Amino acid sequence: MASETASSSVFTGGDRESISLGHLTSRDFPILHQELENGKRLVYLDNAATSQKPVVVMDALRDYYETYNANVHRGMHHLSERATYEYELARQKVADFINASSSREIVFTRNATEAINLVAYSWGFSNLNEGDEVGLTVAEHHSAIVPWQFVAQRTGAVLKYVTLTQDEVPDLEMLRNILSRKTKIVVVHQVSNVLASVLPVDQIASWAHDVGAKLLVDACQSVPHMVVDVKSLDADFLVASSHKMCGPTGIGFLYGKMELLFSMPPFLGGGEMISDVFTDYSTFVEPPSRFEAGTPAIGEGIGLGAATDYLSGIGMQRIHEYETELADYLYERLRSLPDLHVYGASTNRAPLCAFNVKGIHPTDIAFLLNEQGVAIRTGHHCAQPLHRYLGVNASARASLHFYNTKEDVDDFITALIDTVGFFSSRR
Repeated sequence: MASETASSSVFTGGDRESISLGHLTSRDFPILHQELENGKRLVYLDNAATSQKPVVVMDALRDYYETYNANVHRGMHHLSERATYEYELARQKVADFINASSSREIVFTRNATEAINLVAYSWGFSNLNEGDEVGLTVAEHHSAIVPWQFVAQRTGAVLKYVTLTQDEVPDLEMLRNILSRKTKIVVVHQVSNVLASVLPVDQIASWAHDVGAKLLVDACQSVPHMVVDVKSLDADFLVASSHKMCGPTGIGFLYGKMELLFSMPPFLGGGEMISDVFTDYSTFVEPPSRFEAGTPAIGEGIGLGAATDYLSGIGMQRIHEYETELADYLYERLRSLPDLHVYGASTNRAPLCAFNVKGIHPTDIAFLLNEQGVAIRTGHHCAQPLHRYLGVNASARASLHFYNTKEDVDDFITALIDTVGFFSSRR
């Protein structure tokens, strides 16, 4: 198949030194090679919202639905046995991808949002009481804030927020100082989806554990872009979404240390998660099934497993190194433009830039960029507290993945200059 030929060139020698990783891998993503209705080439720079999918992932989904579509677990026929094997193999692949000790530490969820809600409702309501504290930063995604607001409103727990330094990154010294024996859990991103800041999660874990608190890491913007090792990070919980890591939509995962998952009650009730059901009570199976009520997203799980295979085949360290170079190039090109502010620090940046141009609404920028084939994201990026702290209602965001190239960045910058010029001429 064409996808296999393209992928083999990514993973094995040859001209890999002279051709960028973006050029090598982009051929595995058919969606990137289309001419839009206006005749423009698609320049996809909205990867922090969702990634594109390689052919191998789509093939895995098609193979499941065409050759062994069946419900998993307990089925005694061939189709069910194979579906169960592939689905549970995907769980093991995810565990290996983040270096979990066991596949039983991986709970499949609809997305990272549901994974955080699972921890909030199951662990949070069981462990938080009036006056207990939850540590967060103002840069967290709404998915990492709202569930804990629900818990706090019902338990009397208190949410304590860390603000930013003058460099527009979360203030780590402030974070360390707010931790106390009242702190029961710290909830932080590893990579900010707006500031592009990368937090030292292992260090934060040490601080949290020193006061007896747990650590939940939102790794949605890190797992697709760098090596994430839950053992070295020592995170108690970690969540990520398939669709941001070249997998299908509709599935994500929660990593939880085994002893914590075993201590937690079910989040949802129904089939699959029960041991015995009586008319007045039920007993429940061990994790991870305890937290996976009902028929799971089988095809999506298998597709996620294929995505981890694909990423591992390239190598996450290789992806990280390439994207670091691309991120610096994007940042420097944007920073050179007049009346434009890029949010976040100038160094150690993830491959995204949220920005504003003086006097031009980000939605207007995105509208005209789209006319030139460039896809970016605008709005508050599910981070309204952060935007309020920055004193803006919205921002524009360009975000990269390993299949992007410097030419993509150049085309974006050219289109952005034209867009800004268009609005400037009408002032």
